[in-house]
Amino acid sequence: MSPDSKYRRILLKLSGEALGGAEGRGIDLPSLERIADEVLSVKELGVSIGVVIGGGNLIRGTQVKDNGISRVTADNMGMLGTVINSLALQSVLDKKGCQTRVMSAVDMPKFAEPYIRRRALRHLDKGRVVIMAAGTGNPYFSTDTAAALRAVEIEAEVLLKGTKVDGVYNSDPKKDKSAKKYQTLSFSQVLADKLAVMDLTAVSLCMENHLPIIVFDLNNSGTLKRIIQGEQLGTIVKE
Repeated sequence: MSPDSKYRRILLKLSGEALGGAEGRGIDLPSLERIADEVLSVKELGVSIGVVIGGGNLIRGTQVKDNGISRVTADNMGMLGTVINSLALQSVLDKKGCQTRVMSAVDMPKFAEPYIRRRALRHLDKGRVVIMAAGTGNPYFSTDTAAALRAVEIEAEVLLKGTKVDGVYNSDPKKDKSAKKYQTLSFSQVLADKLAVMDLTAVSLCMENHLPIIVFDLNNSGTLKRIIQGEQLGTIVKE
């Protein structure tokens, strides 16, 4: 690991919308290329990287559920969306010379390896980027919760959540010009005030395992690398 790096191993959580460009829909190749470059910039520091991607650019289970499809089926459809996004990111990283593995919580051997913790750790130890797809493999759990779970399992030192804003605010900064940005937050404050960091199950899991969360602007190129190098950017949630 480079002496310039603050962390040895990280878990990067990406929303599906991040792959969908300005409209947050479908797969936008320039957005995918930019995200891949951000991941590579960190890998070049010798950091071990796990990635979890949502599927909201393709299908959002909660919206499908509202249209008459059962919650379990809707969530299963959402898991498939995360697999599609994971394969897309893998393909772009591979073309850039980065060794990757997609590991799925749902068995689909023709597309991805099964997620097995010990195997994931071996891939990470060999310097491969591991993209963990299909959420937890269970309905009723978000990809936020999947990211927190996988981060704990792979012994990540921090969970980094890339968003469209530069941190956590007390109200929507796009609608409220007086919105206040938090530089640091405690887990208990996030839970008590129900702040939009990650879902409450994910925050609770991170709190129980002493895993800090950093929320940052994924659209600002270079921010991820600067955080890994120790700059205080975005909002950090910790004990």
